[in-house]
Formats: sequence, structure tokens, C-alpha cells
Amino acid sequence: MQLVEVTDKQTAKDFLTVNALLNKSNPNYIRPLDNEVNDVFDPAKNKNYKYGETKRWVAMDDDGELIGRIAAFTNSKYINKGTEFKTGGIGFFDCINDQALANVLFDTAKEWLQNKGMQAMDGPINFGDRDKWWGLMVEGFDDEPMYGMSFNPPYYESLFNNYGFQNYYNQYYYSMKVDDPLPPRFPERHAKFKAKPGYVAKHVDLKHLEKYAGDFATVYNAAWAQHGEAKEITKESVIKLFKTMKPIMDERLVWFAYYKEEPIAMFINIPDVNQYFKHFNGKFGLLEKLRLLWMKKTGYNKRLTGLAFGVVPKYQALGIDSFMIYECGLLVQNKGWYTQYEMGWAGEWNPKMINIYKSLNGVQSRRMITFRYLFDRGREFERHPEMEYK
Repeated sequence: MQLVEVTDKQTAKDFLTVNALLNKSNPNYIRPLDNEVNDVFDPAKNKNYKYGETKRWVAMDDDGELIGRIAAFTNSKYINKGTEFKTGGIGFFDCINDQALANVLFDTAKEWLQNKGMQAMDGPINFGDRDKWWGLMVEGFDDEPMYGMSFNPPYYESLFNNYGFQNYYNQYYYSMKVDDPLPPRFPERHAKFKAKPGYVAKHVDLKHLEKYAGDFATVYNAAWAQHGEAKEITKESVIKLFKTMKPIMDERLVWFAYYKEEPIAMFINIPDVNQYFKHFNGKFGLLEKLRLLWMKKTGYNKRLTGLAFGVVPKYQALGIDSFMIYECGLLVQNKGWYTQYEMGWAGEWNPKMINIYKSLNGVQSRRMITFRYLFDRGREFERHPEMEYK
């Protein structure tokens, strides 16, 4: 066995290939787009290189066959509330079912992180935002993954546990049928806010995305600042994101609530582009883009995925979320446009978000785990501090 650092085009290609090789026997596997994975490790395209660095390796057997990979990252912006020590990350982990090889991959990442002054490592995570490739799937293998969702063989959980990683927090996905009736409290709260002057909920207009990008940043930063995870986002970065999403965005699925024209809540959903990408084998050239546009025009994609949700703290617990969601439902439900909805993950440290999913009569569809490994094995392990223990 040999471990090779990714330093050129060939090893970068191998880094992509190993993921497809180790998942090829799973009929539900959908290969991520090659360019999106490559962009994570491109300093010109990933803003997180301002705050950290990365290293990648691929593993080969004695015959030169690819059998594993791993990436390690440092990021000074990666802060979890309550963490009092420097924590790096590992991600893009793939490995044959061989604990000895998994240990080599983990040890290699650990040594590099220790040399960078880290005291722990979390994983599998992404060198970037938490909406993509975050956590290890441990439940939910019987359906195709939604866009950005981690997907891996079931035995990976044992590889992590046997090495000594511990469950830092669980991540839950919930799903529902688009046309499932919403509980009675939704129309009740909707009627209450409809009768109050100043409150309005509306979907975006693709002609004015820059305006909505500012609204997104306002709500996002206010709603997530309470978790103390340095997640502040700029209007400029959201404009860039929205422009990237525009070809696949359905304006009927992206909603904001306002009070006297001030943005106070958002409900951001997109068609599950994995339903397109599963036909592309990781490629996204001109032919794939033309095919995507044709599939979009013909209504091929019937699945939705949640991208972001948030309510400005001042307006939480008032029912504004029900008002906004029901307004969306009035437009989207029972039209035949979409059939299945799977919401973005919520950490168990965010019971408010989980309760919203449950309030929609959503059913838990997946569970991921974000693991942590403390380099000082004598140090007491603590789970994510915001969790409520039952």
C-alpha cells in the first residue's frame, strides 16, 4: 500500500475517481460534480483559503488500484460555541472496508493537523459551508442522496468509531410529500398574520436577485449568530451564490417574510439538482448544461430540497414561519410540479429547527454524524454544548 499526496492533475483526478469506485455497487449513489469538488481545493474559488489551508492524499494498493482518500483542513473561522481548543477538519474520506487502512488515513491527517497546531479534528466535514458534504451518513441509505448530501457505504461508521472518533452531534433530515396537508395551526397562524398590517410573505422575482440577496444576508446573519459559529455572510457572497443557482432556481420555492418591508424570515428551497446530475457522471460541460435545461423545461425533476431557513430572533416563536410556509403551500401544493420534499439537515443542538420540521408532519429520513477526535486522549470529551439532553 502507498499513500500519495495530491499535488498534480493526475492525483487530483484520482482523488475524484476513488469516491466513484468505492460507491459503484450502490444503485442509489450519485456522483458529485467533479468541478464542485475541485473548487473546494482551489484557492482562487474558495474564500476559506483566507483563513486556512488543506492537504489531500489518495491510497493505492500494491497493484496501483485506488483504495482510499482523505482531506484535512485548518480554518480559523471554524468555531463551535464552547470549543476552547483549536479544531481542524477532515473530509472527503473514502476507504475500502479495512480498519488498518482507515487508521493510516486518519493518522496521516491527524499528524498534519497536529503540525499545524490543532488539538482535535472533526469529520467528515467540508472546507467551506455546512450545506455540502457535512457529516457521515449512518441512516438513510435506501434512497438517493439529495444535492450536497454526504453519501457513503454503511461500514464507514465502524471505521470512525474503531479509530476513536466520538459522536459530536447528530444531524437529522426530515421529508414529506409536497401535497401532504399542513396541520391546522398553519392556516390559523397564516390568517392571523394576514389580518395584521405590515406583514407580508412573497416569493422572489428572478429579475431582482440582488435585492433578495441582501434580504437573505440580513435574515441569515441574525438567525444564526445566536449559535456563535462565526457564520456571518455578506450580501456580495449571496449575490454570487444566487447567480450560480439561477439556472436551476424556481422562484416559486424561495420565500421571504417582511414586516414593514424589513426582511424577518426566509424559506429557501430548490429543485433537487441531483436528479439531473445523476445522469452526468460527475461532468458538467456544455452538453450536460443543455440537457439540464431540457429536463428543467419538461418538468422532469419532481423532488425538492431545503437549502436554508431562518427567522430573525425578535420574530421567533410568533408563528411567522407558519405564515410564510403556508403562503408557499398555497402556491405550490396540488399543482403536480413536485411530489417529494426533503428538508436540509438540522443539528440536534438546534431543537427549534427540528420542531419546525416535525410541525410540518415531516418524517425523519436520514441521520448523519459529525464526529470529533481529541488528540489528547486523556482529555474529557464533550458533545456539542447547545444540545438539550433528555
